[in-house]
Amino acid sequence: MNAVMRILRYLKNAPGKGILFAKNVNHQSIEVYTDADWAGAMDDRRSTSGYFTFGGGNLVTWKSKKQNVVARSSAEAEFRGMALGLCEALWLRLLLQDLGYLSRQPIRLFCDNKVACDIAYNPVQHDRTKHVEVDRFFIKEKLDDKIVELPKIQSEDQLADILTKAVSSQVFSKFLDKLGMCDIYAPT
Repeated sequence: MNAVMRILRYLKNAPGKGILFAKNVNHQSIEVYTDADWAGAMDDRRSTSGYFTFGGGNLVTWKSKKQNVVARSSAEAEFRGMALGLCEALWLRLLLQDLGYLSRQPIRLFCDNKVACDIAYNPVQHDRTKHVEVDRFFIKEKLDDKIVELPKIQSEDQLADILTKAVSSQVFSKFLDKLGMCDIYAPT
């Protein structure tokens, strides 16, 4: 209930907040920030995945969703979140292609979990990763085809954190700026 009250107070104090779509020369670039908490739901210990997708540097879609299965490790939870975010980015890429914008750039998928990224790159199947086998093959195929790349990102720069866990008000404000959120009533 406390979290709901915080959200309502924020919305009441930010009536003019909106997403600013900036003109961008590189309108075909697609970036995805993915994150997951591990066993964050106290009732069933399921993880929550979240992602932000950007087209041409502008926020286009976002989602936060409880995972369907209980993850046995933080890497598994992050890996499932990566697969979810990548599906959204591939859909966005196909949409842009249908609109006549064929992108040759790889999708940039940002994940701050080193183990999850290592699993994506590792062609060897281990018993430890068998439970995420389908997602692993999906992401590995996109990496091999150069459709996606996994640049390194520090945890403090991971925008999707605000979709999966509580962050301080300073971090929240910093991330809102990076997401293109602005107050339309603020003086310029």
